[in-house]
Amino acid sequence: MPTFEFTMEMTCEGCAAAAKKVLEKLGDKVSNIQTDVTSQKVLVDSTSMTSDELLEQLKKTGKAVSVVEK
Repeated sequence: MPTFEFTMEMTCEGCAAAAKKVLEKLGDKVSNIQTDVTSQKVLVDSTSMTSDELLEQLKKTGKAVSVVEK
């Protein structure tokens, strides 16, 4: 399963929870959502969504977010 990596402006666990909340709304399209406030990273596993689709979902948090290209 592909893992997508994003950098996201997160200053607290509330920000991390917001990222998880918008991604969890995608249901079984995503799995294994990991956030790290210290490194400002979000990792998401998905077989049915592109990085751009996931990016659009994360933008709903109102935080600055971008895809980390591999």
